[in-house]
Amino acid sequence: MADPRPFLPSDPNTLPCTYTPLPNGANPDGGAPETRKRHLKELLAIFSGLLMVSLLVVIISGKEPNSHNASNKHEPLFLAKQPHTARPEKLRPVSRGVPAGVSEKMNRLAGDVDTPVFPWNNSMLSWQRTAFHFQPEKNWMNDPNGPLFYKGWYHFFYQYNPNKAVWGDIVWGHAVSKDLIHWLHLPLAMVADQWYDINGVWTGSATILPDGKIVMLYTGSTNESVQVQNLAYPADHSDPLLLNWVKYSGNPVLVPPPGIGYKDFRDPTTAWFTSEGKWRITIGSKLNKTGISLVYDTKDFKTYELLNGVLHAVPGTGMWECVDFYPVSKTSDKGLDTSVNGPDVKHVVKASLDDDRNDYYAFGTYDEKTGKWVPDNEKIDVGIGIRYDYGKFYASKTFYDQNKGRRVLWGWIGESDSESADVQKGWASLQGIPRTVLFDQKTGSNLLQWPVEEIEKLRLSSKDFNKVEVKAGSVVPLQVGTATQVCAFSVLIYILC
Repeated sequence: MADPRPFLPSDPNTLPCTYTPLPNGANPDGGAPETRKRHLKELLAIFSGLLMVSLLVVIISGKEPNSHNASNKHEPLFLAKQPHTARPEKLRPVSRGVPAGVSEKMNRLAGDVDTPVFPWNNSMLSWQRTAFHFQPEKNWMNDPNGPLFYKGWYHFFYQYNPNKAVWGDIVWGHAVSKDLIHWLHLPLAMVADQWYDINGVWTGSATILPDGKIVMLYTGSTNESVQVQNLAYPADHSDPLLLNWVKYSGNPVLVPPPGIGYKDFRDPTTAWFTSEGKWRITIGSKLNKTGISLVYDTKDFKTYELLNGVLHAVPGTGMWECVDFYPVSKTSDKGLDTSVNGPDVKHVVKASLDDDRNDYYAFGTYDEKTGKWVPDNEKIDVGIGIRYDYGKFYASKTFYDQNKGRRVLWGWIGESDSESADVQKGWASLQGIPRTVLFDQKTGSNLLQWPVEEIEKLRLSSKDFNKVEVKAGSVVPLQVGTATQVCAFSVLIYILC
């Protein structure tokens, strides 16, 4: 039990002790009386206690609301506060993408205005340019748009800012390749020059018609920032490079339907042909916090009919953008044209979630008559289950490559650089190496993804390892000689797969 009188002198005559008490006032060394020492210690203890209490009062007072703005005239001088200047409010970069209703790079510099920025220089930043991943020569890039194979060339369109290395002023960049690895940059395909896309020529998809002609549907942001769907097509179908594009004079061909927000209606898919002789597309949207994909039928890509209900909806997933819908074979290792359907086919629905900037997909069964898709497993439904990639990979888009009978996946890699570093570099973002996608017959719930075969041409040498037994949890050394990071990564993939 604590002493209830900690600052009062103790009477040694009333307290038990294990030694013989000295006589009162006696000191064997002839010094000052013992009581004087005790009084000094007691005074020191009292002063220390008062000092601690005073410090505690200062600390508590400093945390009171508006304590730096008000002064108590009765306050002791040693507790008086010095004049205080309020710290300026933190300034943060203005968000451009979200107010406009589309994605932007999340890793903007968002710290204090006085946060020191690392002094990058060109020699430090230049090495970040990739050798074989697609990226523009300069400035900003994001979503892949309308990829296709046409008259011997792979075409790749992409969201592009021709003016800066940040999101904004979005138009369509354009490049072509013979092998999906080496690219030739072409003039801009479409620019923001009409009232229905003056605030941005946003994401879209290509459809190749039975006669070989091409139609391109894309989202435009109007002069009032309403998201509408527009039609474009090549000016000259005999041109293998598709250098010039014409926007349909009757644009927009679709506007947000009743109940859909004017900034929640974007990214039309590649169209697929139905048994009724109509073309069908789906467009991403949301209702409150439920992500949905609207379904439209058309015969001429100029007039459309909105189907009852939606292709699919998942509560709590928020805005669905860059929706993708395509078939995969359950029995073959070949890709399928988007219009293929049948008993040996599973359909993939993919959505890019604007809330967390990840791409989710799921397998399911598509009913053409109702225009609805049902997931095989609701526990791994779109937005709550499997992702294409668990790194930076977003706004992805597939296309059917009729040249090699495969389905190819593109995806935007936003990198992890700050916006200020992007500005210093003069460019931002790249595309992932294109991948083929197939149904995984072992799991029945996953896609098998693999870099396109053309990537193998980049190897200068290779080594084959046969009959290598790899047990679970084991480490197997391989004598591969001196290897670059890319080659070492490739060897690792071969083993794991």
